[in-house]
Amino acid sequence: MKCLVIIPTYNESENIKKIIKTVLKQPVKNLDILVIDDNSQDGTANIVKSLAKNDKRVQLIERPGKLGLGTAYKLGFKYALERNYNFIFEMDADFSHNPEDIPRFIEAIKSCDLVIGSRYIKGGRILNWPSSRRILSFLANKFAKYLTGVPVNDMTAGYKCYRRCVVEKYDFNKLRANGYGFQIETVFFAYKNKFRIKEIPITFQDRIEGSSKMSRKIIYEAFFRVLKLAIFERFFTS
Repeated sequence: MKCLVIIPTYNESENIKKIIKTVLKQPVKNLDILVIDDNSQDGTANIVKSLAKNDKRVQLIERPGKLGLGTAYKLGFKYALERNYNFIFEMDADFSHNPEDIPRFIEAIKSCDLVIGSRYIKGGRILNWPSSRRILSFLANKFAKYLTGVPVNDMTAGYKCYRRCVVEKYDFNKLRANGYGFQIETVFFAYKNKFRIKEIPITFQDRIEGSSKMSRKIIYEAFFRVLKLAIFERFFTS
């Protein structure tokens, strides 16, 4: 069984070496990393290249500009399918997702098709976020859950593990969003295609190094993508 951890990056030089080394220390066989870098100006890609020279488990795709999280993951999904990976992870580069949870994901996916690292089930936590962002995130997830009809508490979660069969079923033309909207789309279409989804609790910690990529554009995109999914996909397609 082969596992691929996809890590999109943009200016993550402070974190990328440590996150790669920590992921590769996990007690999981046949675990590889794919970094997809969007032309970082801080040397992120060069750090990954230096690691890749000495470790074939580290792979890099460089893109010409900042093209967005959603397109990065779609590229990573295609890469994983072409190379016959069985399990595919999404993970941030900034340690908001703890690599030491990877074995828990592998154990959980034995009985389901998509595992979501959830902040909003019993045992899930968020560290170092201001109360305003906690409230916004919590309400956004309630909103997405209610409108889409998907029984998942953390619809915007970015720490996931997919079985290959889930990714194979995705129509990449329908995965249109780039930020949190993309995370909602992947859960929605997995549920619509009757795949088994399981949430496991994680501790989400806001980044310590580097700067956040959050923006109003990402928030607005997610809001309108939820509306479109609810109106056109949930109620008007079978």
